[in-house]
Amino acid sequence: MLSQRSAMLNSDAGAAWTAAEAAAASAEQIIDLTAEEIRTDLAPMVREGTIIAINRNTTTEPAELRHALARKISAETDQDWSADEIAVTGGSKQALFNVAMALLNPGDEVLIPAPHWTPFPAQILLVGGTPIFIQTRQNNFVPKITDLAAAVTSKTKAIVVNTPNNPTGTIYNRDTLADIAQLAIDRDLWIVFDECYGAFAHTPHTHHPIVSVAPPARARTLIVNSFSKSLALTGWRIGYVAGPRAVISTVKALQSHTTYSPNVITQHALLHHLESADASFQQKLQRHVADARTLGLSILSTLSSIPQPTAQGGFHFYLDLSGWQRCAKSAGPEFNADHVANVLLTDAGVATVSGTAFGDPAGIRLSYGVDPELLGKALHRLTVTLNTWN
Repeated sequence: MLSQRSAMLNSDAGAAWTAAEAAAASAEQIIDLTAEEIRTDLAPMVREGTIIAINRNTTTEPAELRHALARKISAETDQDWSADEIAVTGGSKQALFNVAMALLNPGDEVLIPAPHWTPFPAQILLVGGTPIFIQTRQNNFVPKITDLAAAVTSKTKAIVVNTPNNPTGTIYNRDTLADIAQLAIDRDLWIVFDECYGAFAHTPHTHHPIVSVAPPARARTLIVNSFSKSLALTGWRIGYVAGPRAVISTVKALQSHTTYSPNVITQHALLHHLESADASFQQKLQRHVADARTLGLSILSTLSSIPQPTAQGGFHFYLDLSGWQRCAKSAGPEFNADHVANVLLTDAGVATVSGTAFGDPAGIRLSYGVDPELLGKALHRLTVTLNTWN
């Protein structure tokens, strides 16, 4: 008999990956646009740092890493941060889970703008909290402050702020962030600020750390980030959470009784990269993503009945199907994103992620962090298939 909490875990976007793998195994020509990673070479300074650490027979954690991260965050937020305000984690998921464990009691409510990254509500449920979803589609996927304020109750403990957003690619502007920060201050709420896609803000849009926009909110803000996106290190599982010392101390204590810390080779490799101050790889990665975005938007502009995604940040296109009329190929009296994703897989040979994974039955997420040639081929197939439905 499994635990009750295991029933809270959905397969989420994993279903799309499983379907893509199954199709590929059967020799079908499937192009996979489900990924939450950029397919690229390893950052040179990370690779060099790895080799150095191995050649030194390194087995201990580098204490200097948290100091290096403090310098990084200080530069990004224009505020002073110290090493004891930072915990190094096994990617952003562990950071978020540790924060949920540290902040939430059973029954506490957390506001989550939707569509949302799947782990946000899953982790809240696992620790006994209650996710409260705030719909954003009618406001260009940005939460209205009036909707957030109306959802606050005596049980509300925190607000999740994810910008650039996964899955929608939306970036919250300064006014939105300032309003959220003021609401959190006025109603005594925590802010969980997930900026994992912050390195990819596409012109003319700019990513703003919320503590820079509203410095008084720093005392109630937990900044979560990882290097899975900015350095394309998804499988290396390295990230951090920064915030008030008392919370960070609790996060570290929790981590000491679970996974303890990311492996030391990864930590030394990241430290070497940060100390090298070599920004060339990240700049190259940003150009690669920006070029892929331009290519993708050009192709998606040929969709006849679906709005072109804005893709302000990150590396996902989010197709809004809400105004799309039902077509002959959709099964049943209505269709949802699951139907569309299945047809794209079978008819176009393109694996996508249905918005139902993100609490939205009217959206489709496409990654453009793939090889440009494959991206172009996939999006051409996708547009032809969707346009034949009209």
